[in-house]
Amino acid sequence: MTGAIDQLADHDEALYRFALILTRDHDLAADLVQDTFLRALERFDQYRGDAPLRAWLRRILYNLAVDRARRASHEVVVEEVESLWRDDEYTIDPAVVAERTQTREELEDALVRLPFIYRVAVILHDVEGWAVREIAEVQEISLPAAKQRLRRGRMALVTALAEGHERRIQLEGVPMRCWDARKYISDYLDGTLDQPTASLVEAHLETCPTCPPLYAALVDAHQQLNTLRDTDAVVPPDLNVKIRSLLAGGL
Repeated sequence: MTGAIDQLADHDEALYRFALILTRDHDLAADLVQDTFLRALERFDQYRGDAPLRAWLRRILYNLAVDRARRASHEVVVEEVESLWRDDEYTIDPAVVAERTQTREELEDALVRLPFIYRVAVILHDVEGWAVREIAEVQEISLPAAKQRLRRGRMALVTALAEGHERRIQLEGVPMRCWDARKYISDYLDGTLDQPTASLVEAHLETCPTCPPLYAALVDAHQQLNTLRDTDAVVPPDLNVKIRSLLAGGL
């Protein structure tokens, strides 16, 4: 096992960079790298050397990232976007999209709304310069399927950029971006935020059209979870006997 650990450790920086490319989030990237090493150690006896170790680790990390992303609910529906693009009358305002692409924040906002597998294809190809063949290998799909994901991802990105303009108008004057506020909402619920940040979150909740229902649901779930606490829980007598027996044996 020591040999396996040494071999895996040589790839930590490369894996972290890959995870960061996929997630755009330092904390999530760190979690994925740790989970990847744990999964790799569990399955190291299955590694046959038919692919470079780094490629094998990347596939593990990618699959873990896909699992984490499946519950996202804010994503555009790619099939619906492609249906729009099939309509000869569908179009967007190129000036609006061009203006939004000039700002990193706007590009990130549009990218995060793409379903994970399509977002990855666009980022790896158009941001990181990967060949489509390399994307197909890490996603374990055929070359035509990888090309389709890239095409659909690009279409969805343009549509997300165009729709984002309408969202920006709706949110004009609202303090903080929604995601910035939502990142703090758990700490706000627990009362652990510093006052300036808490005031910004409160101002956001007072004016944002989408976040207050989310916060209300969070508060309700938090309160209902408290009712699950079993105040009468006691150790069953037979378990108590086993514990005492085990402790006595260890003395």
